[in-house]
Amino acid sequence: MAPPRILAFAASLRRDSFNKKLVRIAARAAENAGAQVTLIDLRDLPMPIYDGDLEREHGLPENAKKFKQQLIAHDGFIIATPEYNKMMPALLKNCIDWASRAEPNEPGLIAFNGKVAAVMGASPGNMAALRGAMQARLQLSLIGTLVLPDELGIARANEAFSEDGSLKDAKQEQAVATLAGNLVATIAKLKQPSA
Repeated sequence: MAPPRILAFAASLRRDSFNKKLVRIAARAAENAGAQVTLIDLRDLPMPIYDGDLEREHGLPENAKKFKQQLIAHDGFIIATPEYNKMMPALLKNCIDWASRAEPNEPGLIAFNGKVAAVMGASPGNMAALRGAMQARLQLSLIGTLVLPDELGIARANEAFSEDGSLKDAKQEQAVATLAGNLVATIAKLKQPSA
């Protein structure tokens, strides 16, 4: 059986984003657990705000197509998200909105149906981006993605990471590895042929 294929990304554009650091840790852990991981940066895939008129006249923007194809090509996702004003970022919502659009002769929600996701977050605040992650989990669940229920948030993220990008707290590092391992194991179980 082929190893689980996981797409990992942070819902942040900032170059030195705490969530980019967090998703790199999770991606390495998923690889160590036996997955094939593709780590992407949404900064490399800029998309306009979703606009139905734009879609009708021109179809999906090229970067929206690229992002959607990445989702389709993988069994699951690792998403690290900040929260802005106690909500999930517009960047993530916009990427999901574009990728949810069906193209001609394509099943609806093909990029999300039957996929498995682990969602986590990091924030300088005490709430550890848990509210943004909760909203992301809900959004993904509503469009057909099986989202692991585990809550994982890194509070005071401006103090949490070492110079090398690892987490200073070994328990937090282990929690990330455990969630990534659970994602890999869940996908592997779902991929097993039924008896």
